[in-house]
Amino acid sequence: MIHWLGEAPRPHLICEVSAAGVAAARLAGRGRRAFESHAFEALPVGAVVPSPVELNFADAAAVGNVVDRVLARVGGHGVEFALIIPDEVVRVFLLQFEAFPKGPAEAIPLLRFRLRKSVPFETEEAAVSYSLQPAGPPSSPIASVHVLAAIARQKIVRQYEELLETRNRRVGIVLSSTLAALPLVDDTRPVLLARLAGSTLTTAIVLSGTLAVYRCSPLHLAGDSISPRDLLAEIYPSIAYFQDTWGQPVGEVCLAGLGASTEEFRAQLESELHCKVMPVIASAALEGRLAGEERVQVDRFMEAAVGWLLHGKP
Repeated sequence: MIHWLGEAPRPHLICEVSAAGVAAARLAGRGRRAFESHAFEALPVGAVVPSPVELNFADAAAVGNVVDRVLARVGGHGVEFALIIPDEVVRVFLLQFEAFPKGPAEAIPLLRFRLRKSVPFETEEAAVSYSLQPAGPPSSPIASVHVLAAIARQKIVRQYEELLETRNRRVGIVLSSTLAALPLVDDTRPVLLARLAGSTLTTAIVLSGTLAVYRCSPLHLAGDSISPRDLLAEIYPSIAYFQDTWGQPVGEVCLAGLGASTEEFRAQLESELHCKVMPVIASAALEGRLAGEERVQVDRFMEAAVGWLLHGKP
């Protein structure tokens, strides 16, 4: 996954639109892994309602006004952006093929056909992206091809893109939020990233540049809070699946989006899972790679932007 994103276009301006608000940043030049400027502003509750099917902007005027203010604080008129959109909009699949086309002209139709019964919209009207994974589970056939595919309804993606295009900005690449955040974790051993955004939990397990497990789930809980027990119930199926298919345990769990409750969750999950659990800001992947200011921004509505900062070479 990290290898794939390292080959993608790399705009030095980032904008993320989520239900919580709008975040933007400008990367510093000359190879520095730092922000030259950054900003975040909360949106009114309900202004953005992430969905893979329905249009996401319930209050487009409010969203546009916040985008204007955030972009003005960051600067970068007429420059290309990396656009980060909610996980709920983009469906991510880990697929296996006996053979796979070498070029997108044949691969995209094949993926549309393969996913036609797996998404709640017509695949012919969807944006599709894919990359070949460096490895699959040890139990898979040696000759099999492992593909990471992302699909989203084009009409919804365009709603986000037009936020920038109507303001004379260009969109160079579109990513879902957690995929952008993956470089925040150290994948030299199996690591699970559990990332809460509003009422949605995204769980990803990565190992040596391979995305082994990906799950994005709405949390159907009474009230607005999630307990450590609730979180464990959501992530345990991913851990069990990984152990069964990859033949090894998860070595580390990183938490994001839990705010002031992180330490409470960390202690209880570590006791239950019998592995190291930490806030994502403490991940070994960040050691020596970020300036102090960028470390502060992790888990403050900007972890996806900080993750993008770490992708590839500036």
